[in-house]
Amino acid sequence: MTAAVESSTQPSATEPGVADAEAAPVQHTAPTVSFDTSPERYRHWKLETDGEIATLTLLVDQEGGIAPGYELKSNSYDLGVDIELHDAVQRLRFEYPQVKAVVITGGLERMFCAGANIKMLAQSTHAWKVNFCKFTNETRNGFEDATEHSGQTYIAAVNGTCAGGGYEIALACDQIVLVDDGSSAVALPEVPLLGVLPGTGGLTRVVDKRHVRKDRADVFATKSEGLKGATAVEWNLVDAAVPRGRFDEEVTSRAREAAKRSHRPSQGPGVRLTPLERTETGDSITYRHVKARLLRDRRRVEITVEAPATAPPADASAAREQGADYWPLALARELDDLILRLRTNELELGTWVFRTAGDADAVLAHDEQLDSLAGDWFVNEVRHYLKRTFKRLDVTSRSLVAMIEPGSCFAGTLLELALACDRQYMLAGVFEDVDPDAEPAALVIGRANQGAYPMGNGLTRLQSRFHASDEELEAALKRTGTPLTADDAAGLGLVTMALDDIDYEDELRIVLEERASLSPDALTGMEANHRFVGPESMETKIFGRLTAWQNWIFNRPNASGAEGALRRFGTGRRADFDVKRV
Repeated sequence: MTAAVESSTQPSATEPGVADAEAAPVQHTAPTVSFDTSPERYRHWKLETDGEIATLTLLVDQEGGIAPGYELKSNSYDLGVDIELHDAVQRLRFEYPQVKAVVITGGLERMFCAGANIKMLAQSTHAWKVNFCKFTNETRNGFEDATEHSGQTYIAAVNGTCAGGGYEIALACDQIVLVDDGSSAVALPEVPLLGVLPGTGGLTRVVDKRHVRKDRADVFATKSEGLKGATAVEWNLVDAAVPRGRFDEEVTSRAREAAKRSHRPSQGPGVRLTPLERTETGDSITYRHVKARLLRDRRRVEITVEAPATAPPADASAAREQGADYWPLALARELDDLILRLRTNELELGTWVFRTAGDADAVLAHDEQLDSLAGDWFVNEVRHYLKRTFKRLDVTSRSLVAMIEPGSCFAGTLLELALACDRQYMLAGVFEDVDPDAEPAALVIGRANQGAYPMGNGLTRLQSRFHASDEELEAALKRTGTPLTADDAAGLGLVTMALDDIDYEDELRIVLEERASLSPDALTGMEANHRFVGPESMETKIFGRLTAWQNWIFNRPNASGAEGALRRFGTGRRADFDVKRV
């Protein structure tokens, strides 16, 4: 299977296809999704390497949808196709250090990619559609992150029709080469054909990344057939339009030039991303360093992240030898997988509580190594994987709460978990009835909190916390490396509240019960606003607009109603829009 589809647990009101859009909705069961896959299991992508250049070819298995009820025609994709793409991007960074340029192309004649499968969108629940759009955007961001930070330049070889999400794949690449054959075009047809937006990443990248003039962007996004050839080049929608006879030569030339600029090693073994060790029961998901308890009756997940049990390896070579067992990499992979699984499969568990356990000094020792060996290609990849995982947490539509208690190790890299949370509660002292001799909780600001893991807005989480309060930020940073007690942390503004043993459990019970009683929709909007203060970036625009605009548009009858554009697409009948502007 592409992405393993496990036992069904979620009810999903869907319809069997667009052609049946006028029929009464049919109840289907949404699959429980696993993000486990590897190249030998791919059904939709082919990964090939030739020295410094890798090629990812999209050749979608029409019968390989992650859920029943639709065919993946015209190289259209669903979540399963994107799970494979995400896996390939990760493996290219870790398993192929010699690869310096990645070419993405289509495996069908005169067809690059037709975008997200329309019948899939029409029959999916609202939550599935929005989660799908979020994951696809995170995967596209991975192209850009690899190009900027890993020396792996992504180049889109658009060999045919390139529409909607297909053009979004191309837009995420550093360069776009379009075949100039008189028919192949790039297009974002979602507005005129489907009454929705192109994942919001498409519109944003056109103007913010490709710098297409806004009036031209308006024309382009309402022109369902798109633009081709010289006009696409003139409008900066692509970098080159090349006749088919010279197409391969042009793409290869660009890939070689990109490889010359790369800082990646020219040879040497990669680090294999071995299968994750994960144990699941009905109410728990357990990895080696991350454990999650699913409290369904309270609509809550309690997540514990453990510090490394050993000192860091001697040097970069020893870290590479540890491979997937290297604690910072294992942490990133396990936390990333847990976030994706909970986000996709556990929609009613709306509050995530984070704890840590173990030796803070061991965390800081690994942080020191990540910093001192940042010039090594493998260590660099590990740091950026941790960065991307924390970013995925930032844009997750769940309430995040950190509990800092005796035995915690919220230090350096693991302090980022607490700083990513919406609130932080810290016990002042110890649990007298449980372990009166315990060491009181402390947190430690490390160098890792000062730039190693920037948020989507380009700020550190400390800078975001103390936005426009430079004196408070400076006061906190002056205590870098010092264990901070509850009173210290509260005085510096690093926790929401410090509570003594008498009040701690009752106060947190009230906080968590109150959170579970509030509107999930209102919370999602509120959290998305509060987490990203200060400057905007292309990344924050994409996810902020995805949260607000796409959520709203996907729910509107003009898109998803019985007579809306999504459900009437392909039936030969035009959508019946409510023409009132809202």
